[in-house]
Amino acid sequence: MLAAVLDEYGLDEAEVTMESRFTEDIGLESIDLVTLAGRLQDRWGERVNFAEFLAGMDLDEIIGLTVGRLVGHVVDRLRTGERG
Repeated sequence: MLAAVLDEYGLDEAEVTMESRFTEDIGLESIDLVTLAGRLQDRWGERVNFAEFLAGMDLDEIIGLTVGRLVGHVVDRLRTGERG
């Protein structure tokens, strides 16, 4: 999903690792994160609520959000959803 968002915005050359920060390393802007959030919701529905995930963070955490932290959130929410 991230690769598709990067491709849409001409950022497909960006090197992405689990430590990559969305804004500082990859160069995504807030609208790009909204696009990514939409893709996550389309795929997994409310089980992976990106807005809720961000709501629990302060501004510095959002700015420093890494791919790995988002992946961890998605995995955790999907595992939690499977149990319920």
